[in-house]
Amino acid sequence: MSDPSAASRPVQAVVLAGGQGSRLRPYTDDRPKPMVEIPGTGTPIIGHQLSWLAEEGVTDVVVSCGHLAEVLQKWLETADLPVSVTTVVESEPLGRGGGLKYAAAHLPHPDQPWYATNGDIWTRFSLRDMADFHTERDAVATLALARPRLPWGAVKTDGFGRITDFIEAPPSTFEINAGVYVFSPGFAGLLPDRGDHERTTFPRLARERKLAGFTIPQGSYWRAIDTAKDLTEAAKELAASGR
Repeated sequence: MSDPSAASRPVQAVVLAGGQGSRLRPYTDDRPKPMVEIPGTGTPIIGHQLSWLAEEGVTDVVVSCGHLAEVLQKWLETADLPVSVTTVVESEPLGRGGGLKYAAAHLPHPDQPWYATNGDIWTRFSLRDMADFHTERDAVATLALARPRLPWGAVKTDGFGRITDFIEAPPSTFEINAGVYVFSPGFAGLLPDRGDHERTTFPRLARERKLAGFTIPQGSYWRAIDTAKDLTEAAKELAASGR
């Protein structure tokens, strides 16, 4: 029996892979951030992202390149990929929103929904469930939300100012934008040609109650790879989990 929800789930995605990755130096001196390997895996971050997207039903991916684009393009041309990949490079900086709009213009099915993900995110959760959540809420855009662990230990106190407990790297009490999205077909037309959609398009959709937030399920893996410490921590976590 066919799943009626499957028809509204995206089969195309954009990966935003143009960042400088300055906080990851020296790893990013000779490669863009998504080409950095998690120690012990033998595969760059983007390789794992493309595998994840394929597992979630995606067949076509547009990779938006920037810093050291030729390194990423060469790897994509020679790697055995599970999806069909097109690369685009901005001829001039368009900003995050403009870059996303430029990449979206190269998707093979402009009349269908699409996923997008930042090129430095390492995660595993059900994109199919997120797409269904997006459809159920009649959203124009849905953001994945995560509760990252704080990089510091925390303390608990009682009502009299006495410390009662220490908690190592607790999860944040706030949810953050996890850098993974579901967009309806019309979303690209709402993006600026230049500039940052997180300052224009997203606030507008929030006011119109057309922006949804999908909390990544508890127990699912998520980490943004921003620093050398993130690489080390991700390697430890992946080794412990057997991923």
